[in-house]
Amino acid sequence: MRIDKISKLLDCDYYAKLENLQPTGAFKVRGGVNLVGTAGGSGRTNRNTLITASTGNHGQSIAYAGRLFGVPVIIYAPTENVNEAKVQAMRDLGAEVRLHGRDFDEARLEVERLAASEQGLRYVHSANEPALIAGVGTIGMEIFEDLSEVDVIIAPAGGGSCASGNCIVANQIRPKTRMIAVQSEAAPALWHAYRNRNLDAFPTMETEHEGLATRVPFELTNRILWDGLDDFVLVSDEEINDAIRLLARDARQIAEGAGAASLAGAIKVRDRLRGKKVVGIVTGGNIPLPRFAKLMN
Repeated sequence: MRIDKISKLLDCDYYAKLENLQPTGAFKVRGGVNLVGTAGGSGRTNRNTLITASTGNHGQSIAYAGRLFGVPVIIYAPTENVNEAKVQAMRDLGAEVRLHGRDFDEARLEVERLAASEQGLRYVHSANEPALIAGVGTIGMEIFEDLSEVDVIIAPAGGGSCASGNCIVANQIRPKTRMIAVQSEAAPALWHAYRNRNLDAFPTMETEHEGLATRVPFELTNRILWDGLDDFVLVSDEEINDAIRLLARDARQIAEGAGAASLAGAIKVRDRLRGKKVVGIVTGGNIPLPRFAKLMN
């Protein structure tokens, strides 16, 4: 979708890839369906219960795929900074949701402990899963089908599956296309991993945007980003909030914080985008309604 007003603002041809319109309201459903649908070579996971940790969108993707293919799903979500609408959506899709830990990483560690100690559980990591990344990479394939000569693709980065999947596709289909990742400066674990080429946990995670709220960089996605990413940009939470407002006003699209981060990044590097054909991936639209209403007042 070309957004005329934002194109004028940035002095470029700006398009939004609207993953907020997916059945679960976020891009991650592509990876969940691909992972569960291709497991075991028969479209099933041998009936093992899938267990994962999520702040919401990844969990919805696994819950959606589990319902689609008849596989039970358990999801651990954090108790703090939790998006209640996402938690309810996971339950509505048939998943058993358990609240544990202060943040995503504490919930993830508990899932990994359970998966290692109990039989019949198939742990689905939110990023270190090739099938998830492959599914998400179909975003890039669709972008190039519609805009074969796109100059820049901008993707948000929380766990890194969106940015890494699209790096792979862009580097294969059109290597001259620049890939830029965007993360909140209040949760910069992946940015530090990219800059320092290590997988050290970052000591703080204070972003209000749960889709970007990670403290630990994941190996698979980061190694893909190290090889395939052209730039990595940090933006403030307030810059993300401004981008949410712009997308609502100028594109009539509802985006959550992670979904608006690509536009926030585009505004940050606008001088480098002048005259180019740019795609910002709106990865999701599952923003809590009270937060959205407050931002729009």
